[in-house]
Amino acid sequence: MSDIQIYSAVVCPYAHRSRLVLQEKGIDFDLIEINLQNKPEGFTDISPYGKVPAIVHGEHRVWESAVINEYLDEVFPNPPLLPSSAIAKAQARIWIDFANTRFVPAFSTLLRSPEVAQQEAAKQELYKHLEFIEHEGLRKLSGDGPYWFGEAISLVDFTFYPWFERWPALKHYRGFSIPEEFTRLRQWKKALKQRDSVVAIANSKEFYIERYARFATPVAV
Repeated sequence: MSDIQIYSAVVCPYAHRSRLVLQEKGIDFDLIEINLQNKPEGFTDISPYGKVPAIVHGEHRVWESAVINEYLDEVFPNPPLLPSSAIAKAQARIWIDFANTRFVPAFSTLLRSPEVAQQEAAKQELYKHLEFIEHEGLRKLSGDGPYWFGEAISLVDFTFYPWFERWPALKHYRGFSIPEEFTRLRQWKKALKQRDSVVAIANSKEFYIERYARFATPVAV
């Protein structure tokens, strides 16, 4: 048995985040798949919130993806996935918070909203967040590099990417593509998609379209 056990669900983007960090750092781990519709007895002994991801590291339990990822980065420091300066670390944490409190809720609202009016409002909200990422994030922080902070990949990249791998479901069910004008965002997505750690656990667009069918009704053609 490996030192790290991660409790995950393949469809869960939050668990995807932490699996990406494990892959990027080359950490040996045991993957324990949880059926979120039929959780095993005693799962809350591992994850008190009853959610994935959660990890067990020796005698310790850690849950919540953003917390897990910083824990892994501290305990397994190479390669580092946070910038070294205090201000850059603060910027990284701001963007992780932006993902959790603004971007992800807008994505989820658009996918899950049953009414057209709700969907249109959600599209506008999500567009606004993509615009903010494009201009306030990538164009200001990444310079000539492919990732959020330039040449070095970070926890911020892995925090956002799972939702972009799932974007085909949003396009299929809500007709919402990443707008062409966000060229820096599109370049970032392409760079992440080609990274070895991402390729190692990637799923096809058909996988996400099928798995997200229960959350959404396809757009009428």
